[in-house]
Formats: sequence, structure tokens, C-alpha cells
Amino acid sequence: MGMIIVTGAAGFIGSCLLSELNHRGDKDIVLVDDFSGREKLKNLEGKTFLSQIPRDLFFDWLKKHHPDISFVFHLGARTDTAEKDPMIFERLNLGYSKNLWNACASFGLPLIYASSAATYGAGERGYNDNHASVEHLAPLNPYGQSKQDFDRWALAQVIKPPFWAGLKFFNVYGPNEYHKNRMASAIFHIYKQAESEGVVKLFRSHRPDVKDGEQKRDFIYIKDVTDVCCHLMESSVISGLYNLGSGQARSFLELAGTIFNTTGRNPDIRFTDTPESIRDTYQYYTRADISKLREAGYQKPFHSLEEGIKDYISNYLSKGLYM
Repeated sequence: MGMIIVTGAAGFIGSCLLSELNHRGDKDIVLVDDFSGREKLKNLEGKTFLSQIPRDLFFDWLKKHHPDISFVFHLGARTDTAEKDPMIFERLNLGYSKNLWNACASFGLPLIYASSAATYGAGERGYNDNHASVEHLAPLNPYGQSKQDFDRWALAQVIKPPFWAGLKFFNVYGPNEYHKNRMASAIFHIYKQAESEGVVKLFRSHRPDVKDGEQKRDFIYIKDVTDVCCHLMESSVISGLYNLGSGQARSFLELAGTIFNTTGRNPDIRFTDTPESIRDTYQYYTRADISKLREAGYQKPFHSLEEGIKDYISNYLSKGLYM
């Protein structure tokens, strides 16, 4: 097997994928990212790889080394859902991804790229990864729109990589998200709040049909995400878009209760108004339809929310350790 490329390699999902690849015996891995952020570089400590290529130099490098490459994971992107400047997403999410797709198609390289459940918007059209539904989705922010725009563009291409998959990540949580600050998972923030204050504050519901704390998300543990990525790399099944969630919708009350239970604290949950800046674009429910992924041959059970939180807190968060 030749080299494996991982873009966004110093980030949350990218560095955990690197760890999983190492665990499976893959060491010929080339990392692509903006490596200027010192905090992110902690994600790479102790891992084995061939080299680090700054993202702005990657395409020149790729032209020279593509015969030695066997697979490309494109996980690099601007992921800030509160970012309002569409030009940032145009350059980093859309333009860069198009260039990489075209390179992979030209050089015959299989490609897995990061899409997002943010493409589903408020979920009024469901959470089915059927290609026919893509055209009708309505993302709620520029980040989700950038992912939607690339999915639509990819589906319209006549010239494609020999195998490709766009993974619609739902709410991923787990080790190596320390650097994400505000954009870290709800599990990370609620754990930190419970530890420091003994109290957890959840957003109040602003819809009459949903009780406070009963807003629900599809939370998926990072170890399931990396396992699916490796399965698709090794099996190269039918190309296309795939939801990557647990297939379960769990409430924030359940999440907070599980964190209190895992840490042995008495639950103390209070509610605060959802900030007006995000109130209109706040998702009250997400749940991945994962039937297509199952049909593609991935049959392993996913971690339950309780199992994932226990592993994350006990083996990583409470010790400040990385995957």
C-alpha cells in the first residue's frame, strides 16, 4: 500500500484518524494542515507519519508524488458555524476541496472528504443521505452552505475519483478536541462546567412543543467515526454521500445526566436563554439515517452515548490525555 494523505491532520478528527491508522499498522502517512497553531500540534505528539506539508504547498507536492499515494482523506476545513464571511468558506471549504477533487480524479486517487450534517439545516426535509434530496436542503449558516455547495458540485461532476465518499458528520465528540475552544463538543463543555462549577447550564427551549433540555442531537463518538473511515478506505464500496452519525437522537438532559453520573456528582442542571444570535438557526433535533452506511457493509454497533462519554471522560478528559 502506498502513502495515505490526511488533510486537516492536526485537527480533531484528522489527528484521531491518524491515531487509528497507526493502530492498524499504517505508518506511511503524509499530514497536510496549517501547522502554525501550537495548541493543535499537541494532537500529533507520539504519532507516526512520514512528513508534514503546509496546506498552501500541498498541490505542488501532490503533482510530484501522486504515483506513490494510495488514498486521500480530506478533513481540512473552516468549521466555525458562527463565521459569517462567505469568502473564507469559499476559499478554504469550497475552492480547496474542488482543487483536491480534480487532482484525485486526474491522478486516479480514491478520496474521502468531510461533509456535514449542517447541510440538513433545521431538518424540515429529514436526514436522509439520498442524493436526490441534496438539491432541496436548506443549511442554516455559511459553514453548512459551503458543505452543501460542495456536495452538490461533487454530485454534478462527470470526471470523478475512482472511489469517493462525502461523510456527513453529525455531532462528533471525543479526545483531541481540546484546542477547539467554543467549537468543541457539548460533552466537552458540559464536563468542564460540571467540574469547575458543579452546575450545568443548558439552553432553554424557545419552542412550545419542546421542553427545556429536550432538544436532541445525534452524538457520535470519534472512535466510531475513525473506524468507519478505515472501513470505507479498505472496502471502497459504492461512491457517494454517507451519513455518519449513531442513528440515535439523545437529549441534552440525558447527556448532562450521563456526565454527572460518570463523574459521581449529584446532578444540578439549570437553564439559560439560547443566545439571540443563534436562536433562529438553532437545531432542535438531528438523527442520522444510517441505512446506506449499513448497506455499504459497515455492521459494527456504535458506542451508546453512555459508553462513549464514559470512555471519553475516564480515559481522556479527566487525565488530559490524547488519542
